[in-house]
Amino acid sequence: MLGTITKVSVQLNHTIVSCRDQQRSAAFLTGILGLPAATRFAHFLVVEADNGVSLDFAETAGAITPQHYAFLVGEEEFDAAFGRIQDQGLPYWADPGRRQAGVINNRDSGRGLYFEDPDGHLLEIITRPYGS
Repeated sequence: MLGTITKVSVQLNHTIVSCRDQQRSAAFLTGILGLPAATRFAHFLVVEADNGVSLDFAETAGAITPQHYAFLVGEEEFDAAFGRIQDQGLPYWADPGRRQAGVINNRDSGRGLYFEDPDGHLLEIITRPYGS
């Protein structure tokens, strides 16, 4: 059939992250994950992950609803990020309910942990995708 799309690729391209101070929030994320510094796009500060997906930080004076952002990282990147979390004395948990403080999880034969950014968003680093 002419004009019919038979194959569609769907990929997450970017998401907007509400914050009080985009410089602080973007620097926090890039610092923990070891990513390049954020770049400016319009009124956003953009942090790009290695797979091309970006988190676009937008300042707001309104209420911030905490969101969850999970990052798949390599073993070396996990060790480095975990070291930065510990060096900064940040609380971290093995679970999203924040009941298992100060420990990492080993789901799917990998490692993972949760921690909060300056605006209360729950960030997660994992070395294996869930269910793998």
